[in-house]
Amino acid sequence: MTLIIVSLIILAIGFWGTKPDSPLHRFKSLILIGGALVFIIGLGTASIRQISPGHVGVQVLFGQVQKQVLYEGLSLVNPLIDVTEMSTQTQNYTMSGTYDEGAKSGDDAIRVLSNDGLEVVIDLTILYRVVATSAPQIYRSIGVDYQDKVIRPTARTGIRESASYFDATDLFAEKREAFEQKIRNQIEKAFKERGLVLEQMLVRNISLPASVKESIERKITAVQDAQRMKFVLEKEQQEAERKRVEARGVADAQKIVNEGLSDRVLQFETIKIQKELVTSPNAKIIILGNSKGTTPFIIGGEGK
Repeated sequence: MTLIIVSLIILAIGFWGTKPDSPLHRFKSLILIGGALVFIIGLGTASIRQISPGHVGVQVLFGQVQKQVLYEGLSLVNPLIDVTEMSTQTQNYTMSGTYDEGAKSGDDAIRVLSNDGLEVVIDLTILYRVVATSAPQIYRSIGVDYQDKVIRPTARTGIRESASYFDATDLFAEKREAFEQKIRNQIEKAFKERGLVLEQMLVRNISLPASVKESIERKITAVQDAQRMKFVLEKEQQEAERKRVEARGVADAQKIVNEGLSDRVLQFETIKIQKELVTSPNAKIIILGNSKGTTPFIIGGEGK
């Protein structure tokens, strides 16, 4: 556009500044040719726009934003149009209590009040992107500084409102996932209305008051102790059951043996033993008794 204006000035000089009595009169042809060349070059450069990868171009003609967007690469446009590039790549916005870690220097963490009235400090990172077709709407209604106007206040408001439904201990442990999901739903809805897409929300850190931390640690310790005691009791019960089964087996075995030891069986076993003693070459004394278990008598003998 600048070259076109320069070319028009050169052409104006060539037409009206080179009168016969002017010292530039003899250069009139050169001035007109130069002005025409500059005009052609300026027209060509103003009509061709290059959009960077991952960006779209928003067209503005005489202060009016055009609905059609220019996509990455070269595009032929009206030379009078002003083109502003907007990124459609994934962007992040971090709010952190650590110095120089977030989008703003210093302590930029979000301080919220939980349902039980305790102050909780949260570090958050938002990953988002601009919808390409919504770029003209964003440029018209918000401008290019949508991070400060939309991203930051929407995220902080969403967290504060969502935290009011949970107790401080719930945010840190049992219901943290539900808390994050509630924030995500609220921010996602607000972004969609503005032509933005929430890709991911990362709750990086949740800091609780010292008294709450101690309470949670005691609770966790108590839960672990209860689980350990439950394991010990289950092990003892299993050992007791094993011993009961073993004792039952021994009792059953003894019962079977006792039932099988009748008088006839005992008499038969006694005869077998006596027979073995009689036939033994080392037997010196043979002890005999009757089947009723009366006092035995002894018969002396000599071995071989």
